[in-house]
Amino acid sequence: MAAGEPILYSLYVYAPDKGAPIFFTIAYALSAVFHIWQCYRYEAFKLIGLHPACAVLFTLGYALREYGAYNYMYSETTNTPLIMFILSQVFIFVCPPLLELANYHVLGRVFSYVPWCAPLPPARVLTIFGGLMALVETLNSLGVSLSANPSSSSSTQALGSHLTIAALIIQLCLIVIFVCLAALFHQRCLKANIQVKGVKILLHTLYASMGLILVRCIYRLVEHTGNTNVDLDKIEVLRNLSPILRYEAFFYIFEATLMLINSVLWNAWHPGRFLPKEHHIYLSREGIEVHGEKEVDDRLLLEKIANVLAFGLLFRKKKQPQGFEELALYPGSER
Repeated sequence: MAAGEPILYSLYVYAPDKGAPIFFTIAYALSAVFHIWQCYRYEAFKLIGLHPACAVLFTLGYALREYGAYNYMYSETTNTPLIMFILSQVFIFVCPPLLELANYHVLGRVFSYVPWCAPLPPARVLTIFGGLMALVETLNSLGVSLSANPSSSSSTQALGSHLTIAALIIQLCLIVIFVCLAALFHQRCLKANIQVKGVKILLHTLYASMGLILVRCIYRLVEHTGNTNVDLDKIEVLRNLSPILRYEAFFYIFEATLMLINSVLWNAWHPGRFLPKEHHIYLSREGIEVHGEKEVDDRLLLEKIANVLAFGLLFRKKKQPQGFEELALYPGSER
């Protein structure tokens, strides 16, 4: 079968590769194990727990894609191949927005470590961007679910594609805002002559991570602005699909590989190595670590879990430690 030549009734449009999913399943599984160990080692599940969670989802997604490499033909007698295909797509495509949210969380922790250089209060980073990323994740999940089902009507697939485009556009805007915030913070640190290696490493890692997510978003946006309406039993319709859908190589380069690099990137420069375990430890203007009053979180375990699942919007902590507001002065607040 020639590359890019569609196959009638194939859920993937083409005959999927059988070797690539094995490689990515193993690679993501190793990264997941390493992330889990690092979070345990540095007590950083709260800081960067989304990374091991996403690595596990990626592992499941590519494992199901390996199943689909042998069971990719749509059948009216059994829904198993279709269900496995949709689950694989959902597991793979819902993770990048979560990884972007993880970057906002890390940026917020960096802000709280050098609060007087932060362009906005650290606690608001996750609150503001968590809400926006919740919207992105909702649109993205619905869009992938609808557009990934090639047996549905063209109008349903079109709706799914439009929802995905909306999610990607919002995500791209948030990436630009993120880079502006990080760059402004970086500039203030340089101006204040902050000589902390960990802060510099984390900022550069964040830039690299967001760059990878940006390229991936552009790829997905180009994909969904082309012809994405799949009709499994019409060969000419399949041939007129966007080349990004007809050539599997695009998926493995711009989706699988980029997100794997992102996962390994945070394995290599895990923020738990460079940031204090506790929020109440921060850097003074003299460059000395200060231990403020320890924050007490009296929420129930279920409330903490609900807070994470709600992207930080619900069940938030009632107040900050006494004295933190006075110590964490932002540029301009004392003038």
